[in-house]
Amino acid sequence: MELLRKIINALLLVFVTSLSGYAQDFALKKDAFQKSYIQEATGEYLGAIKSLKDVYDEKSYELNLRLGWLNYSIGNFTESKAYYSRAVSLMPYAIESRLGLVYPLAAVGSWSEVIGQYDKILEITPNNTLVMHRLGLIYYGRGDYEEARKLFEKVVNLYPFDYDSLTMLAWTYFKLNNMREAKVLFQKALLNTPNGTSAIEGLDLLK
Repeated sequence: MELLRKIINALLLVFVTSLSGYAQDFALKKDAFQKSYIQEATGEYLGAIKSLKDVYDEKSYELNLRLGWLNYSIGNFTESKAYYSRAVSLMPYAIESRLGLVYPLAAVGSWSEVIGQYDKILEITPNNTLVMHRLGLIYYGRGDYEEARKLFEKVVNLYPFDYDSLTMLAWTYFKLNNMREAKVLFQKALLNTPNGTSAIEGLDLLK
């Protein structure tokens, strides 16, 4: 009986010590995050990065995500990609880390990797209109108007009165020589934004 009591007391001591250590660790991380936000707001990006590196844990999704953003903000694209990629690996179904990873990838022109990330996000959230619109813009810029049309149509079906989506779908139809649909969509866009320059330009070309 005495032996059992000693074992229980030892286990309780380990548990309490563990809780105390966790609380202290959390307090340090919280202070580091707060300090980094203040430093970022005043333009001290290197200081903000150092504050977080002082408490860095490679298994922390939050630290990797934040360091990805801070490094991107000062043009450290390789470091930014590494931190964002680690965040993605820690939480593969998270959207924010993949959207963050796109920033350094786009900055260095890795468009195939950007498309890969957007495709993965659409696997996770098929109706993500932000990603569909961005991906549509990439295909439009590449001259792949049919792929762009598919994406912009999905966005317009979900947001039938959104100016940017209506205008981009209209321009895509224009590029595909479907002038009737392009005209209708430019007109719908102008009902949303009567002075929308892109839609006005499109209608002028159709006169």
